[in-house]
Amino acid sequence: MDFYGIELSSRLLLGTARYPSPKILEAAVRASRAEIVTVSLRREGGEQRAGQAFWSFISELGIRVLPNTAGCHSVKEAVTTAHMARELFGTTWIKLEVIGEADTLQPDVFGLVEAARILTEDGFDVFPYTTEDLVVAERLLEAGCRILMPWGAPIGSARGLNNIFGLRAMRAHFPDVPLVIDAGLGLPSHAAAAMELGYDAVLLNTAIAEAGDPVRMAEAFALAVDAGRLAHAASPMEPRDMAAPSTPVVGKAILA
Repeated sequence: MDFYGIELSSRLLLGTARYPSPKILEAAVRASRAEIVTVSLRREGGEQRAGQAFWSFISELGIRVLPNTAGCHSVKEAVTTAHMARELFGTTWIKLEVIGEADTLQPDVFGLVEAARILTEDGFDVFPYTTEDLVVAERLLEAGCRILMPWGAPIGSARGLNNIFGLRAMRAHFPDVPLVIDAGLGLPSHAAAAMELGYDAVLLNTAIAEAGDPVRMAEAFALAVDAGRLAHAASPMEPRDMAAPSTPVVGKAILA
């Protein structure tokens, strides 16, 4: 798997918020085998994370950091936060979020495209949190994005893949673009379903962080992502309307 020229073996990306403790977060990251963690500059920079101490802890994990603009509701906010993240983490990677609706945390796709264009022109490698809308996806690619991150469902909702048709259409429409399901997954089976659709990776946070046992759940998601990817590569059979016997009738003994 290739993200902006970086080869990765893990197809599971993890958020770092809402874990019971740094120790559990570290253990969950290890169990997930993730090679990328996302960090919110606005959220994690608050008093509850003790600022620089948290950044130091994240850097000690020894894996790639994908800063994000979580909590930003305008283009100006998102662009400013992205520049701060580049200064702090020394990376051109940015997960771009521009939230447009408070209840669902749905992206403001108009602001998202504008912010993506500004940031790519300024040398950023943008990972846009978007919807499954194909027109918006085209505009993001035109703006310079080389990866798309459609939501599965609203952030933290654990509802899984709300629009299978739309997500399948996006995969078919952009066969050569890395696609990552971002947000809304609650169970390992949701992650497996995303991979079975042909998506390249999944990104999640709450489903692991708020599980009764985050470490076991991280391992479960890692296994589910692997299983889903293998199933997709194996070209699964198509659903049928009628039964098809698995045992052939020819040669079957007939008792009089």
